[in-house]
Amino acid sequence: MDQLALLLLLLLGALLAVPLGDRLKVPAPVLMTLLGIVLAFLPFVPNVDVPPELILPLVLPPLLYATVQRTSWRQYAVNMRPILLLAVALVLVTTAVVAAVAHTVVPGLPIAAAVALGALVAPPDPIAATAVAGSVGLPRRLVSILEGEGLFNDVTAIVVYHVAVGAVVAGTFSWAGAGLELLLAAVVALAVGLLLGKLGARLAGALDDATLRTGLTLLLPFVAYSLAEELHGSGVLAVLVTALVLARHTLDADDVTGRLAGRTFWEIVDTLVTGVAFGLVGLELSAVFEFAEGRVGRMLGWGAVVVVTVVGVRLLWLLPATWLAKRLHTRRASAEEIPMSWRETVVMWWSGMRGVASVALALAIPLTTDAGGAFPGRDEILFIAFCVIIATLVFQGLTLPWLVGRLGVRADSDEERRLERELALRAALAAKRRLKEIQRTEGLPDELVERLRRLALDIGARISPDLVDEERRVAYERRAEDFRTVHRVQHELLSAARHEVLAARNEPGSDPEVVDRVLYQLDVRSLR
Repeated sequence: MDQLALLLLLLLGALLAVPLGDRLKVPAPVLMTLLGIVLAFLPFVPNVDVPPELILPLVLPPLLYATVQRTSWRQYAVNMRPILLLAVALVLVTTAVVAAVAHTVVPGLPIAAAVALGALVAPPDPIAATAVAGSVGLPRRLVSILEGEGLFNDVTAIVVYHVAVGAVVAGTFSWAGAGLELLLAAVVALAVGLLLGKLGARLAGALDDATLRTGLTLLLPFVAYSLAEELHGSGVLAVLVTALVLARHTLDADDVTGRLAGRTFWEIVDTLVTGVAFGLVGLELSAVFEFAEGRVGRMLGWGAVVVVTVVGVRLLWLLPATWLAKRLHTRRASAEEIPMSWRETVVMWWSGMRGVASVALALAIPLTTDAGGAFPGRDEILFIAFCVIIATLVFQGLTLPWLVGRLGVRADSDEERRLERELALRAALAAKRRLKEIQRTEGLPDELVERLRRLALDIGARISPDLVDEERRVAYERRAEDFRTVHRVQHELLSAARHEVLAARNEPGSDPEVVDRVLYQLDVRSLR
């Protein structure tokens, strides 16, 4: 089996993991990691030959962009305080505690190398956390916090990692230089993100074709990440800002085709890239065990100590941080999305899984220092890092659905229905206001106005049937049944038309381009 066949196998696994995970009640990223582990120990499967410095630039931009599409500026602005407590404070605390523990238990591990280990295992993976948490029906506010934490904590951790690795390689360290590098990384990322976001919005406005606009959204995250890293900024933060600015400035309520095409495209990208990324996590395990040859038992002990430290620090930090956030939340009556009970806090604690970023940072540790010597403790750091990744991703990922069920933490369906009803009412009222404006300017017949008024009400009732009273609900259901009948028959008619057009494609003298053009028109009509 060569590298291309391995990649195709992972892509196929990514597709199959989604329905299989739904059936087994196991998150798809966890299944892909287990698949990678199995493949790693098969003799005919080659070792992964992806340069470590390419893993983050190839994997993170599309996954981060896909994640950002599910949120907004408002969510980040409202939740900035809890996000900062988790994404900055918790990452720094975890890095410091893990560094102290690793420096103590691993013989000969320098403190700077221990800080690098702490930084690369400190940030929970945004993709793993949201993919796993979203699949078990958590309250939206918890998923929002996990998404925000996952996106911002990489910024802090990667900068600290680079500072620590640089200190080991160069043999020198400066607290002032480290602080300046962190500030510079944030400023550069913000500038790159704002510039590319606004430029992308202008380009999207100039492109009339939905396919081209979707292609632009695929290109921009890679450009943002690469440009920010080239300028010594944070690529993760640059992608985040670019995606938020682009989403804010390209909202077009009437771009139905573009919105549906973009959503479908990014769901496909998210599924495939996530599957490959977590498959690579498992595949790297065999290479890591080679580093521990002859001392696996001792290194497993070090890894277990660091795993307990990482998991324990998160719990010990979340308990007081959540209490403080709730106190401030009550005093200010803000709209922050925070854990509202100890059960939700426990679920947040257990959702802190490590993943792709930690793997890439571990593999990217240099082999040598500037002095020509080997990077101290590199093999130990790699082995311990993978112990943390596998333990948190596989064990916590497999047990999270069980924990959520035992604690009874579920999405607030009543609140979601209330919000849905409010939006349905606003949609119906907006349609009625627009109808009145058209009636005043065009003087529509009364009979037609009455039909259109019912249609405006049906817009809201279709979203939330309990929006109308019983009599109107019965009338709406009757009209809806008639509509479904018409829709079903129309679907059959269009299907017959499509089959006839496709059959003409293979007839003598047929022009495939003309056939495809006619078929596209039928497809668009079917979509409408």
